[in-house]
Amino acid sequence: MELIALLTQNNVAGFLLLLLRFSGLFAFFPFFENQLVPVSVRGALSFFCTILFLPLLPNVNYELSLVEFVIAGAMEIMLGFVSGLVLNFVFHAITFGGDLMSFSMGLTMASAYDPVSGAQKPIIAQIIAMLALVIALTLDLHHTLFLLVAESLPHFLLGTFALNSQIIEYCVSAFMGMIIIGFTMAFPIMGILLLSDIIFGMIMKTNPQFNLLAMGFPIKIAIGFFVITIVVPSIIYHFQSDLVQALEFLKAMFLNH
Repeated sequence: MELIALLTQNNVAGFLLLLLRFSGLFAFFPFFENQLVPVSVRGALSFFCTILFLPLLPNVNYELSLVEFVIAGAMEIMLGFVSGLVLNFVFHAITFGGDLMSFSMGLTMASAYDPVSGAQKPIIAQIIAMLALVIALTLDLHHTLFLLVAESLPHFLLGTFALNSQIIEYCVSAFMGMIIIGFTMAFPIMGILLLSDIIFGMIMKTNPQFNLLAMGFPIKIAIGFFVITIVVPSIIYHFQSDLVQALEFLKAMFLNH
């Protein structure tokens, strides 16, 4: 009877909106959007998290019409999309830099199946992206999601999310920063390999017997891997700072909305 007493229109509407908030976050948030995680698992995780976080909902009247409820649910899905987009800009900067590195080293054709995105990606980009994901998990990225939801529920009412100029400006600047950071990460390798191409061209002019296909490409790949081992610590350092900055923006968006 106590369970039936909870099945009021207000409680059911709050439960469904909270379920949509978790569903949107799990659908677009990095790590949870992994193709290795089945949709049924993400759906079950959203349902159980909704049950656990339901007592944190404030006592608010959710008497909404059908149209208002659909709009509120769409705003909750939009919240998950924007949150995932802000963090994915940071991860895609790593992937973009890895693609440029692979192209400079001549490993673009050496692609393999990426279990995270479900597409074919160069090996260098996959290695760096996997390393970035491990670093993100060590920074408690997955726990940050639950903390943001738990701390935002008392004052960030369900269905009240709306895009504003601050969010749009941050997304535009993050997209521009993604391209700039990707080029910055790959610039040392691209510059050194370009210099090696010039040296190989000079050697071929002076020594026509030099076989570029047999000798040049293995040397370029070896030089590229050597430079990557030197550059990777700085890449991870900048990735951590960018990820922390993105999480701070999400914190401000959730807690100060």
